[in-house]
Amino acid sequence: MANITLQQAESIIDAIIAKGRALGLRPLSVVVVEPGCIVKAFKKEDGSAMMRFEMAFGKAYASLALGRSSDLVRQRAEHRPMFMEYMIGASRGQIFPEGGGQLIRDVNGDVIGAVGVTGDTQEEDDELAAHGIKAAGLKTDDDCANLGTQIRVTRD
Repeated sequence: MANITLQQAESIIDAIIAKGRALGLRPLSVVVVEPGCIVKAFKKEDGSAMMRFEMAFGKAYASLALGRSSDLVRQRAEHRPMFMEYMIGASRGQIFPEGGGQLIRDVNGDVIGAVGVTGDTQEEDDELAAHGIKAAGLKTDDDCANLGTQIRVTRD
């Protein structure tokens, strides 16, 4: 399995922060992790609140742990609260089920990492995550939905 490179991770983060500034969003924090949720890169804008690393990491962790965007993890938490309560406990509280975490896929659709974005609304965070992935020349789950591999883009 290939891992995301440092150059790709930095490209994702820089594109997200630049887009956030262009849109006038609140200060952002962004983490990119490799499979296994090993931190590859992290940036926290000036003015970001405390605990933003933990929130961004929790979104990326949720995506990798459940093989879907953290927004779909959030939807699962709403529809199956006991299941998600168990999963959050089993992860020792590392799963954060809120939009802003997305899997990062290579051109073949293989998962090479995940990104977690926090700082604005979960909808904005989620859109920024997808923007950063695409800006780095990589793919989101939505981009890979027709590649013939199992991709979760809707609640199951």
